[in-house]
Amino acid sequence: MTEKDGIRVFGPEDLERIPKRKADANKGTYGHVLVIAGSEGMCGAAYLSALAAYRTGAGLVRVLTPESNRLILQILLPEAIVSTYDPGAVAAGNEEWKACLEEALNWADVIVLGPGLGRKPYVKRLVEDVLEAAFVTLVVDADALNTIAEFPYLTGYYTENIIITPHVAEMARLVGKTAGEVAEDLTASARDYRDVHGVTCLLKSDRSVIAGNDGSLTRTEAGTPALAKGGTGDVLTGIIAGLICLGLGEAEAAAFGSFLHALCGRRAAEKLSVHGVLAREVAEEIPGVMRLVPGVNV
Repeated sequence: MTEKDGIRVFGPEDLERIPKRKADANKGTYGHVLVIAGSEGMCGAAYLSALAAYRTGAGLVRVLTPESNRLILQILLPEAIVSTYDPGAVAAGNEEWKACLEEALNWADVIVLGPGLGRKPYVKRLVEDVLEAAFVTLVVDADALNTIAEFPYLTGYYTENIIITPHVAEMARLVGKTAGEVAEDLTASARDYRDVHGVTCLLKSDRSVIAGNDGSLTRTEAGTPALAKGGTGDVLTGIIAGLICLGLGEAEAAAFGSFLHALCGRRAAEKLSVHGVLAREVAEEIPGVMRLVPGVNV
């Protein structure tokens, strides 16, 4: 790791930050990831996040999604546990939804919230209910961030164990600025949001900036335009959740996860070109990057 203008930058030598797997590990040793994602006709985001969490090393991954997504997720990723809810029950805030959510949150060690949730009215209640009740690390992305931007009072539920992962346009909506204003100084944008709200902020761009809740600032310089594809952000949320299951703290998981994600994008591009990479192929490169670390590949 190097430091440039007071900002950390990870390099290949930092891959040794990936913890070695314990010889006596079992599926409970490396945590439970709950992915609250997807909407009717849009289950890909949930799949990509769950796949990336497993590929990074999580012991168990569970997807909480509308019932309409069950069959395809069970086919795409049979290793995942699939739990479902009725969007109508969420909208009504009835006991069926409350019991479902409480059980899922109690099961989780880390939660991904937002990918592919959509913008239907019930999503506001879902996001608020999760923010209010979650007590473990929460990686907040995509439509959960758009919901928070639309209803700013939801930031009142923020705690220090929240990681937000907005791209520049999402950040602009969160802070009431234009995308150009946010992009003009990515470091200040991420740092200021962190300082105001006490969360870890991973502001995604071609040179992502991570303002950690521990006061750290990190920049990812290993990025590639191959990652400019739908679904790659969902892979990033899964990587961060998986790293937390391996034992990294919020700030370190966000910063190192961004770096690991960038390396996976580069490896995929080497095989497929910067134009041809798909998000799932980024997730499939995670083990290859991890194999570069002595002791992790055996």
